[in-house]
Amino acid sequence: MEASSVERFLTSVTEFKDYEDYLDSKLTPTDLFYLKSRELARKLVEHGHKGMILSREEFEERKAAAEAPKTEQSSVFYSRSRPTTLASAGKELNDNFLKALAEREEANRSGKMTSIIFIRDYNTLGHEVSGYIDYAHRLKIQDFEQYFCGKKRLMPGRSDLCYYNWTTQTSTSNSSPNFEVIYDDPNGLLFKSKRDQRMLNVDPWSGSGEDSSRVLLQSDLYVQVVLYDHSVRVV
Repeated sequence: MEASSVERFLTSVTEFKDYEDYLDSKLTPTDLFYLKSRELARKLVEHGHKGMILSREEFEERKAAAEAPKTEQSSVFYSRSRPTTLASAGKELNDNFLKALAEREEANRSGKMTSIIFIRDYNTLGHEVSGYIDYAHRLKIQDFEQYFCGKKRLMPGRSDLCYYNWTTQTSTSNSSPNFEVIYDDPNGLLFKSKRDQRMLNVDPWSGSGEDSSRVLLQSDLYVQVVLYDHSVRVV
C-alpha cells in the first residue's frame, strides 16, 4: 500500500459519525443486494473481507485522538469558570477495576498523579491484545462516562503507550504527554515521567520506582489488569 493510501486509511476517521458509519462506507449496493442484511455486511467488513480495516477500538481511539485538540482547548476555556465534573460521579460501580479508576480519576485529572493502566484481554475480533494506557491522557481525550456506565470497555490501542496484538503479532509504542517509553533499557520496559523525570518500572519482579506503586486487580471484565500509580513531584 502506498504511503498516501496508508495516511488516508489512518486519518479518515473524522469523516464518520461512528464506527457503523465507517463500516457502511465500505459497502456497495451489490453487497447489500446479495447479503440482504446490513448487519451481516458490516460484520464481513469488520472481519477484513473487504480489505484493510480498523477495529472498533482502533477507530474510536483514532477518532478521540483527532478530536483531542478541540477537546483540550474547550477544557482550558471552561476550566476557570466551571468545576471539574468527574465521569465516575454518581455511578454504581461493582467491578474492582472500575472502582480503582474512579478512586484515581480526580488525582489524574488534576495532575497530582499519573497512572498507567495495563490491560490484557480479547478485542471484538477475538484477538488477544495487551497494552499500557496513560490514564490521565485518555481522560483528556475521551469521555469516560461511557466506561463507568458499562456502555463500552476500555481497551488498549495502537496509539497508547504500548500495544501488542498476540494474534497478528502487531506491536506499537508511543510516548504520551506524561510519559516517555523506554524499551531498550537492561532493566526492561520503563516509563519516564515527563513531569519529574523519574522512572516507573513495570517488571513485577522489580520495584516500581520512587514515588510509584503497582496494584494487581481482580476484575470480572478483563483477563488481567494492573495499575501503576506515580505521584508527581514538581521539580
